[in-house]
Amino acid sequence: MRMSKLVRTGADLLYPFALIFGLYIILHGHLTPGGGFQGGAVVATGAAIVIVAWAYEDVAGMIRKVTMKAQESAGLLLFIGAAALALGLGYAFFYNVLANSGSLFGLSVPFGPNPGELNTAGVIPIMNIAVGIEVWGGLTVILLYLLSGLNKKEEGS
Repeated sequence: MRMSKLVRTGADLLYPFALIFGLYIILHGHLTPGGGFQGGAVVATGAAIVIVAWAYEDVAGMIRKVTMKAQESAGLLLFIGAAALALGLGYAFFYNVLANSGSLFGLSVPFGPNPGELNTAGVIPIMNIAVGIEVWGGLTVILLYLLSGLNKKEEGS
């Protein structure tokens, strides 16, 4: 059953803000409370709002289980790949191979009081991004499976 047009419009307007806020939490996880899991949960909550506001049948074409499973797998592969890179270079599992390299996330931390700079965390933001992608995909897949099971039960009744 669909919600009213007002609820659907509100959900459509709210989703981009949930997406942006979730990505902000993911990218700033090494500076503030938060990180990959928390940001991924916020983005998945935005997807849940859209799925609930629209009928499952309407959303099933836009948000597919296969796509979300692939997204979940991509997040896991990115996490494993970042760890394998460090291990392949002979470092510890979570070693900061990007430290002081001058590349993305590889700037050195300035001396003195520092509120935090986004580009100084090394591999931590990469791991946060990987976890955020995985959690976003995983929680959305769980919700889609729950709703598809509900529809099958209604048909069988």
